[in-house]
Amino acid sequence: MENLTENRLNSILEKQRLFFASHATKNIDFRISQLKKLKEVIRKYQSDITKALYADLRKSEQEAYLTEISIVNQEIDYHLANIREWSQLKKVHTPIHLLPSKSRIQYEPLGVALIIAPWNYPFQLLFNPLVGAISAGCTTILKPSPYTPAIAALMDKIIIETFDENYVAIVQGGKEENEMLLKQRFDIIFFTGSPTLGKVVMRAAAEYLTPVILELGGKSPCIVDETANIDVAAKRIAWSKTINAGQTCIAPDYLLVHESVKDKLLTKIEAELVKMFGEDCQKSEFYPRIVNHKALERLKKIMQHGTIRFGGKIDENDKFISPTIIDDVKAEYPIMQEEIFGPLLPVLTFKSIQESIDFVNKNEKPLAIYIYSNANTANEVLLKTSSGGACINDGLMHIANHHLPFGGVGNSGMGGYHGHRSFLAFSNEKAFVSSSTLIDLPFKYVPFKYFNWIKKII
Repeated sequence: MENLTENRLNSILEKQRLFFASHATKNIDFRISQLKKLKEVIRKYQSDITKALYADLRKSEQEAYLTEISIVNQEIDYHLANIREWSQLKKVHTPIHLLPSKSRIQYEPLGVALIIAPWNYPFQLLFNPLVGAISAGCTTILKPSPYTPAIAALMDKIIIETFDENYVAIVQGGKEENEMLLKQRFDIIFFTGSPTLGKVVMRAAAEYLTPVILELGGKSPCIVDETANIDVAAKRIAWSKTINAGQTCIAPDYLLVHESVKDKLLTKIEAELVKMFGEDCQKSEFYPRIVNHKALERLKKIMQHGTIRFGGKIDENDKFISPTIIDDVKAEYPIMQEEIFGPLLPVLTFKSIQESIDFVNKNEKPLAIYIYSNANTANEVLLKTSSGGACINDGLMHIANHHLPFGGVGNSGMGGYHGHRSFLAFSNEKAFVSSSTLIDLPFKYVPFKYFNWIKKII
């Protein structure tokens, strides 16, 4: 597994452009066969994928399957079941003034795609967009994160074993290699990461007017009002905050709770955390670790303000931070200034639902909003705030439905994918009109005879 060089990159790009120009990827049977190959190789290496994710992030076998492997498998199956229908010419209405012409939409692949994946869900967030690229008919260069080396090495092996590099290639490296990639011209760039790096990608893409899909993050609020089912809310908040030790782009970033139910809710969240991981969370086989020491140091710094009500245990050698509830938090504290990306849950209170809405709207648009409340209040929050996605009385679950688009808005990203949206993300919807040569109406030609009559119909 070697890092990328400029000569190597130029060679791969040239091969992929030539292969795309052959039109081989536009054949639907070819795409289906490639998706089946991908599914089979994932099945073959499933145990190794699980072990690699454990080595990098201490993910349990169960969590690795549920949050990474199964999501990719379901995506492949959904595309295999629908790709023929999605790729067909789509008939659309033709207005009377264009008759007897016919109007169609043709779905064509954009071309050579670049997919840059993060470290937190390194398998899912590299392979899931790849499914869309294959389904749409693109060639692809994949770039995994260097911060999860075990799964990066395994994915390197999987891709090389499964695909010719003139079709799907994988390259390794860090910041320098990313910069090398972003200097090149691609037909689409799919990036998952932080808003800060998303801006870097977008600036680079602007050089060639390359379309981008940016799956970013931000501070996703979790709002709990006095009408919520506190028992259910506590269990689901504890679960959604601790998946991957909170290193999830759509994790509830902070808690906005009505002051009248704060103590009851926090007590129950603490109890649920103990149920899940035991009195000593570090001994639990189901609790992941922080990705590296740099990330752990950042989390330590933002824990310094407020009152640690629960947790707070740190073991630097083990890259461990326990689930931690931080009370008495103020909006100006460092923990409220950046996405947490760890198992820390800062708590703020509100007196009215409008107060919580105003707080959310003062900040950048989040990737997700979670609302635990009755239907009327929840719908009010959805109506008056903007976010990439949302759940009412649950957390994270909108990502699990491939009938729903997944993506951000504003600072949390642009563009969506999953299911049919993944096919569309890597496709150009080419509109065309097919006109008859048997009839040639004179209305559109100079000197525009019957113009007053034409104005009545268009």
